[in-house]
Amino acid sequence: MDLLSPFTDPATVAHYAASTPQKVPGFADLQRMAMLLLAERAPAAADILVLGAGGGLELKAFAEAQPRWRLVGIDPAAAMLDLARDNLGAHMAQVRLVQGLIDDAPSGPFDGAACLLTLHFLPKAERLRTLQELRRRMAPGAPLVVAHHSAPQEGDVQTWLARSIAFANRVTVDFAQASATATTMAQHLPVLPAEEDEALLAEAGFSDIVLFYAGFSFRGWVAAA
Repeated sequence: MDLLSPFTDPATVAHYAASTPQKVPGFADLQRMAMLLLAERAPAAADILVLGAGGGLELKAFAEAQPRWRLVGIDPAAAMLDLARDNLGAHMAQVRLVQGLIDDAPSGPFDGAACLLTLHFLPKAERLRTLQELRRRMAPGAPLVVAHHSAPQEGDVQTWLARSIAFANRVTVDFAQASATATTMAQHLPVLPAEEDEALLAEAGFSDIVLFYAGFSFRGWVAAA
């Protein structure tokens, strides 16, 4: 399965900004928490790297809250970067958008980095390499905020994905359909148990790794480079 293909589909791109907040519990609060965790350690005029920035939702939230931040957003999907430009509007003055993967990001050093709703698309080995490349671009002690699908423990992936899918359906509650969809998702998304996600952060060289967010199958951590 080409995991990039949904983000090149015109219908998916057109509905992304409206549908994503419905899928992720406390989506706006997650963005604000990420901003606060970055701002806690970063200087007032910080350089912040956002990996998986297509759509521009977190870039806009960060730019609105921190008008002195200089933001670099990386995403492999050109259509999603076009959507980011539309969503950012005047805030594009604070943002540089780059099409590509982590290897295409500037060398930094960045005062902080965020990767929201992205790492669950990457197989374990590529996820580790991506985290290592992120850390290499960050100043010592700079904060990293990540959030993505992550099961509480081994064997729980489909159960928690089904709960997230049921949450996203604002019209009906159909657990049978949610379970069937979760089975398909679990076959294509390399979702890891939370302990493995934390171990990858540590293996990539991050320290002070702390869980700050959990909502059904989604979990978020803050760590220091």
